[in-house]
Order: sequence, then C-alpha cells, then structure tokens
Amino acid sequence: MKGCYGRIWEVDLASGQVMELTLSAEFMQKFIGGATLAAALIYENFHKGKDLLAPEKPLVFAVGPLTGTPLPMVSRYAVGGISPLTGFWGEATSGGQFPFRLKGAGCDGLLIKGKAEHPVYLYVHEGKIEIKRATHLWGKDIYQTQTLIKEELKDEMVSVACIGTAGEKGIKYAGIMNDSGRAAGRCGLGALMGSKNLKAIAASGNWRPELHDPQKVRELAKKAVAQINGHLVSVAFREYGTMMYMDMAMILGDAPTKYFTKSVFPVSKVTGQALRQAYTVHNYACMGCPIGCGRKLTDFRPELAIDGPEYETAVAFGPLCLNTDLDAIIRANHLCNAQGLDTISTGVCIAYAFYLYGLGVLSAKQVGLELKWGDGEAIVKLIEKILAQEGIGQVLSQGVLAIAKEFGRDEEEAAQVKGLEMPMHDPRAFHGMALSYATGPRGACHLKGDYYNVDLGNLVAEYMILPGERLSSLGKSEAVAKYQSWKELFDTLTLCKFAPLTPTQVSEMLQAITGWDYGPAELLIAGDRSINLKRIISNKLGLGRQHDKLPRICSAALDEGSTAGIEPDMAKMLKEYYHFRGWDWETGWPKKDKLLELGLDKAAAEMYP
Repeated sequence: MKGCYGRIWEVDLASGQVMELTLSAEFMQKFIGGATLAAALIYENFHKGKDLLAPEKPLVFAVGPLTGTPLPMVSRYAVGGISPLTGFWGEATSGGQFPFRLKGAGCDGLLIKGKAEHPVYLYVHEGKIEIKRATHLWGKDIYQTQTLIKEELKDEMVSVACIGTAGEKGIKYAGIMNDSGRAAGRCGLGALMGSKNLKAIAASGNWRPELHDPQKVRELAKKAVAQINGHLVSVAFREYGTMMYMDMAMILGDAPTKYFTKSVFPVSKVTGQALRQAYTVHNYACMGCPIGCGRKLTDFRPELAIDGPEYETAVAFGPLCLNTDLDAIIRANHLCNAQGLDTISTGVCIAYAFYLYGLGVLSAKQVGLELKWGDGEAIVKLIEKILAQEGIGQVLSQGVLAIAKEFGRDEEEAAQVKGLEMPMHDPRAFHGMALSYATGPRGACHLKGDYYNVDLGNLVAEYMILPGERLSSLGKSEAVAKYQSWKELFDTLTLCKFAPLTPTQVSEMLQAITGWDYGPAELLIAGDRSINLKRIISNKLGLGRQHDKLPRICSAALDEGSTAGIEPDMAKMLKEYYHFRGWDWETGWPKKDKLLELGLDKAAAEMYP
C-alpha cells in the first residue's frame, strides 16, 4: 500500500490493551483517511447509548495520505466521534506539527475506547504506543501540559495534542489543542477525550510510507508552492491572518453583530490592522506551509506569548457582543485556548447571555454581574465562570440550545444548527452559506462548505461551481451540495482549507502518492460518500429533515446594513438540495439507491432491511 500504512492502533484505555488493526487496500481507497476514515471507523464501532460520554463511545484521531509528504499545506489531522454537544456526528480538525508526527509514528490513526482508571496520556512513536500516567498533568492548562510532556519524554521530535480543564470537566464544547494554540475546536470532542481520562497524545517519529511516484510528488509540490505564494489571498493571510477579512465581512453584512440581530459595527477597532498597530505580532506556520496564517502576540503581557486571535474568535468576542475592546478579545481568546474551549461556541453562548439580560430574562443577581452590551470585562468574567463551573457559567457551558431550554425560551432564538453554535459568517449575507449551514454534516459549520468564498469569486470551474448573486436563493442548491463534497475532501486527504488548488491538481497529487485511480470525478464521488456516511451515523442517532434548518434569530431579515430586508428562502433551497443529494424528503435519510451507488452497501442494508 502506498501513501498510507493501512494500519491504525486500537487502544482500550480500560484494560490497557493496544491492538494493531490492519485496514485493507479496498477499505483505504474507499474512505481514504482523515475525517472520512474516522467516520468509517466510528460506523464500524457504533454505540447508540444515550450517555454521550459513556466509556464505550469511541474517539478517532486520523491523518490522510497527503499528510507527511513534500506537498505544502498538508499537515492536518482530524478527530471524530459522537459529539457530546449535539448528540450527532462530530468532528474537528487542526494543523501544526502534530499531524506529521502522528503519521511519522507509523500509523494512519488511533481508535480509542474505554475509560482509564486514572488520568493517562498516550506516547505514540516508532510503530508502538505506550500508555503513561498523567495524574500530575490533570488540572494543568494546555501550555503547561505540552511543556511538561516534552520535558518528561526528552524527545526533541515529539508533538502534543491535549485537553485543558474544560475537557477534564466535560464542558460540552471543550476542544483539543496541539502545538501551543492550534485547535481542533468544534463539537466538544475534548469533553469526550476527558471522559476517558485521556489527557494527551504525544506523537513522535519521522517514518514515511512509500510513495507511488516520488518524483511526480516533488514536481507537484514545487508547482503548488509557487502557485500558493503567488496567490493574492496568501499575501493577505501572511500579513494579517484570518482577521484580514474583518473589514470586508462588515461591509458585506457577513460579520454577525449583537447576537445576530444587527450587522453594523465600528469594526476598525478590531481588525487585523488594528491588532498589528496595537501589539507586536509574529506569524507562524503549520509544518510545510508557505503562508503562515497563525498569529502570536509577543508583548501582550510580560513573559507571555499569546496565540491568535483568529477571525472567528475576534467576531465572537467582538461584534457579536458589541465589544470594541481588543485587549478583552485577546484575553478571552487566551483563556479559551489555555483551558481548551471552542471560542465560537463560547462566544455565541456569552452573546446569548447578553441578549437574555437585555430582555430581562436574566438578572444581575442570577449572573453575578451586570451584562451591558460591549462590556469586555464581563465577557472575560463569564468565561472564567464557565471554566470554574460556577453559577451561570455552568448553564452557559451546556451550549446555546440547552440555555434556551433552561430559561424556557423559543428554540428559534438559539443560534445553532443541530446543536452546534453558529459560526461568524451571517447566513443572510450569502444564501448559499445559509443552505450549507442547515445541511452540513456536523451542524452549523463555516468550513464544511464555505460557500461565501464562491460568491466572492473563488470558483471551482471543473465542477461548474460558479459565483452568483450572493443575496439570491435561486439556483444555489446543486452548487452548494457539490461544493460541500469538494471541501469535504480537504478533511479527508488531509489538506488545509486555504490551499488554492484545483480538483485536477488534488487528484494528480493523490494518484502520485497512492497510485489509486482518482480523477476529479472520482474525487467528488468520494466527497459525496463521506457526507452520506456521516449523515447515516447521525440518522441512526435520530437526525431527520426537521433538523436541517436555520433558527429565526439567524435568518429573519435585518433592518440595517447591506442585507437589510433580505432573508434566504430556505424551503425552496432545501427541497432542491434534497433532490440533488438523493435524500428522502420525509425521513431525511439518504435513499437506498444513493447509498448503493456510493458503495455504502452495509449502511443500505442496515437502514433499509
């Protein structure tokens, strides 16, 4: 087998047993790697119980065939499992050095089951796994944990993915952090990791599976690096990181404001330019990336280097809360990073608290402080309460849908899809994005089909995914579905979402690495297969068409900004989307013929006995 090992490690933390699982060439070619491989393994080890943090719930870490090769922007890994936050399929991805080291340790991924008797961490290296005691690490933040493990192992090559106290305490939107502040943030998989008493995974090694055509891979890598370096967006990312979009987002009505009820905000105070003017900002890159979109602030506090903030974080703690205090945004970001909280979900839950306070549903006595829109100090204090599981913080840590239920509010007021909090791209600004949110495999997700990029001019000509009128719902459904399948592949292969590559380039890369017969058409089918497999997992957990919707708080027309008076026609787009996908309108399940067409025969037999 070329480009991958066809091998994962199954770890039973309860018994301490480690077993090598061999995956067939047919299995690997069908599911490839990354988040799709994770979904295939979760499907094979499916556990339906209602306890979302039960020891039997499996957790998968996986890399893809592109990871560890000379190609640029391929140091990515995926984590998959049943989300403790949503109760449906959950996944998250991250970059850094950890993906290279995990693959360099000699495996395509880890399948983790059970709960250890006491806190442990895994040391994956040289084709083997050691389970090490981590009681001394429990209660440490992610920066302390990474440093202590590296000192303990005395391994210069080791990279660490770990949880902070948020994951230890089972906070529903706890993430997994690696290589300082890189985050596999969404869906609460840090809580699943913590429920297993698994503090960290330390990976080390420089093993590489054999490539099918090494010379071709080197040629493709050289061409891709030149293309990436010459791309205008790459220059902007290098200079300002993802915050470079802040100005444009506000002009387009794409940066949600005042808990999705406004779209106008003095954004100049919280842009990438403002960050550079106020602090000393250095950029850093994932292994093998020529861009370096990561931000590190070196003079925010003495002897403290801070990661970020990224665009999503800056909006969540900025415009979404009417906050112009850049210092408070940075502090909020650092608190979340250090203890392993998803900044998107945290920001949405806090903004909802401000919203409820403004309506009189919450009082200062209940909260423990006054919540006035724009109060950066209040944002930081609420994060501290969430992390301490103190008072209102315990309620806010359950997610925005649970908050609505706790206070007897209409669920249409909760900014989420399928229980996952809404990201910082307003669905009213790009109607294709609205549909992508409603139908995405893990809930509200700006990465599983970032369709705003298409309508901003980033077409995928080979699949006829072309820019259109962003404020129109006409003719969007087929293109949205195809674009979702295309971007799904990035988390499968694994490849950074910012890589400006074409389907032909990506298929040539995959063929040169593995020797598999994958052209652009076959790639898109693989993306379809992945989305439908994840859909079936969630269907088995109770997902239906009723979950494919946007809440009114995020779809009702606003009275200001460039989207004033406009809202997406969700009913029309969803009907067309289901038809194109081959999903049943009554059940929300993929039809049997569609599953068989995609080679998901076992799923077809189980769903349609």
